[in-house]
Amino acid sequence: MGPALGALPRGVLGAVNVVQVVATAGSEASGPAYSVPRLSRALARLGHEVRLLSVLGAELEAERGFSHGVYSRARPLERLWRSPGLRAELERVAARTEVLHSHGLWVMPNVYPGWVRRSPPTPLVISPRGTLSAWALRHSRWRKKLAWLLLQGPVVRAATCLHATAEDEYRDLRRAGLRQPVCVIPNGIDVPDGVGQTAPRTGPHTLLYVGRLHVKKGIDLLLRAWAELAPRRPDWCLRIVGPDDGGHERELRALAASLRVPRVVFTGPVFGAEKHALYRQAALHVLPSHSENFGMTVAESLAQATPVVTTHGTPWSGLVREGCGWWIEIGVEPLVQALEVATALPAMELRARGERGRAWMQRDFSWGSIALQMAEVYAWLRAGGAPPPTVRLD
Repeated sequence: MGPALGALPRGVLGAVNVVQVVATAGSEASGPAYSVPRLSRALARLGHEVRLLSVLGAELEAERGFSHGVYSRARPLERLWRSPGLRAELERVAARTEVLHSHGLWVMPNVYPGWVRRSPPTPLVISPRGTLSAWALRHSRWRKKLAWLLLQGPVVRAATCLHATAEDEYRDLRRAGLRQPVCVIPNGIDVPDGVGQTAPRTGPHTLLYVGRLHVKKGIDLLLRAWAELAPRRPDWCLRIVGPDDGGHERELRALAASLRVPRVVFTGPVFGAEKHALYRQAALHVLPSHSENFGMTVAESLAQATPVVTTHGTPWSGLVREGCGWWIEIGVEPLVQALEVATALPAMELRARGERGRAWMQRDFSWGSIALQMAEVYAWLRAGGAPPPTVRLD
């Protein structure tokens, strides 16, 4: 074994060979599909050897500094994302891997890392990514109970360390009876240069939602709130952007029609520069979610200098502290009240709040800082010694 981490200056770590596993990568349709490749790239830039394995997803560019293997789903049990190819690759690389890091739960790519660990066991880090919150566990409850009993539970209980992206998720893990060490490290975000020099917004003020059209996101609450507020804000419009998830878009469109919601547009998913431009042109971003372990679109919006309204179902209480948004109870009335206040502010005040949010993202959520914290956890798992500051043992 190498020297204990506690004996090393912070930021001076030996290179670690780590394999990251996630169900899908290379798409911005979900948080982990964005954040895991970004973490891999940032770790590679610190000098670590990183291999990312996923089922489906676009092959990522080699110049990102890490290798990426993409494997297909197999029948039967395709809904479980069963992938013999990914499992075989894990078994092939396990002998020379120092740390395995699995992101997400409930599908086979998140079970395989617990099946292929060699003797002595390779340290296994599991990032549940919000899948053990009370709301998430109620959704498809019986299917998850069965999956936990037969497949996922034994793997999670055998993990060396768990990863939470916020204090709320840390508490979820402890409530689930999991007693391993937990590192609490947020996701990072790309903060572009020159956002403050964006051209002035034109046309109606836009209230923007970006994300999957899924029941947990609370978009129905937003539509009901907007139906009440819209007559008092004729110079505002609501834009709902994101991919349909399980047919929920059809339900939302039907709700909007039944409520006769004015000035609402569903535009489907957008990615990359087009999505960033949407954030910049919007006056306000809303995430009315019931449950988020992180809420990547909040960070994306702030990185583009657009303030945010979100709920206590997300871990973003810092919006109030940093003066860049509103953190409210879940429900229609709290949304109406917050949006009434926010949409009454002058455009310059909303922009000032957005700029404060962008400064916050630059200060606390850069990928280099996040990767360094995660690398310290990997080095501790490999070498022992005093745990790094992000690790909770209580």
